Amino acid sequence: MQASIANKPRFKSFATEAIHVGQEPEQWKSMAVVPPISLSTTFKQYRPGDHAGFEYSRSGNPTRNCLEKAVAALDGAKHCLALASGLAATMTISHMLKAGDGIVCMNDVYGGTNRYFRKIAAEVGLVVSFADCTKIELLQAALKPNTKRPLALGADICMYSATKYMNGHSDVVMGLVSVNREDLYDRLRFLQNALGAVPSPFDCYLCNRGLKTLHLRMRQHFKNALAAAKFLEADPRVDRVIFPGLPSHPQHELMKKQCTGCPGMIAFYIKGNLENATMFLSNLKLFALAESLGGYESLAEHPAIMTHASVPESDRAALGISDTMVRLSVGLEDEQDIIEDLEQALNAAHNAHNDEIIIREQPAL
Repeated sequence: MQASIANKPRFKSFATEAIHVGQEPEQWKSMAVVPPISLSTTFKQYRPGDHAGFEYSRSGNPTRNCLEKAVAALDGAKHCLALASGLAATMTISHMLKAGDGIVCMNDVYGGTNRYFRKIAAEVGLVVSFADCTKIELLQAALKPNTKRPLALGADICMYSATKYMNGHSDVVMGLVSVNREDLYDRLRFLQNALGAVPSPFDCYLCNRGLKTLHLRMRQHFKNALAAAKFLEADPRVDRVIFPGLPSHPQHELMKKQCTGCPGMIAFYIKGNLENATMFLSNLKLFALAESLGGYESLAEHPAIMTHASVPESDRAALGISDTMVRLSVGLEDEQDIIEDLEQALNAAHNAHNDEIIIREQPAL
């Protein structure tokens, strides 16, 4: 880990709050240290309309409350709401707007979000613009008079796909939304209940458990990803590596100012063509060829064919999502094993391609 990043002050008591806020044993008659999973869909009331804080599990659930309180504390927010997925969180937030209102979205957003905005939100009258948010002049040009802008001191809403690092074990699909403003919270809480896109108590339990090791996992993800990125950048069979932890990244200095490190996500361009990228991915042994990211295991995928297949081809080209782009989610395995797997897959991809070239040329000799 680079010293300039490693020595950057971290959020005060992040680990302590992740482990303890919302988990108080005193809230349960059993004094359970680990919050139990409350599977009941309904809750007994003392008198009509007089209950102990819960009436129907879609409207509120004790296990979900534990997770929402913990995430709110980690965000420095007053409130947090859990939704059934990251896309469900996006949909719920979008329902705060009306036809004619504007949305500005980063142009290299997740393919499913791109699809939702283009094929659903736009069709019900929301004005959606995509912009390269790393270029302030393009962002300003995309903003329209009716676009909802962030507050002067920060964003109004913080949204996560908790499916990724917050859960961290590739066994939960969930979205989380944190807010400070009471009016936004009241509206989102209404939409959470009215739209009904809520996670199950068991999923809330698993994500709540994942939070307890988030700070430890992220340090190791960064360490492993930085080692993998350096290896790939030095390999002559790789054209370019995109990883903010590398000095070669155009926003490396900005990352160091804003962040304590990077997640385990790397994109790189393998030399050659689609065949080389396919051979590389097909020959990985430790990395699983699979979509998603943020789990403890290492994953690899081909964005143009997999996660971003729903993005129009012209947009993919503009974003640099080519046939030779490979995306890695570097996990928590031993660093040397990760690098050895990348090396043997690169060997297989390029050796197989070279052999094929020789065979094709033989008749002409």
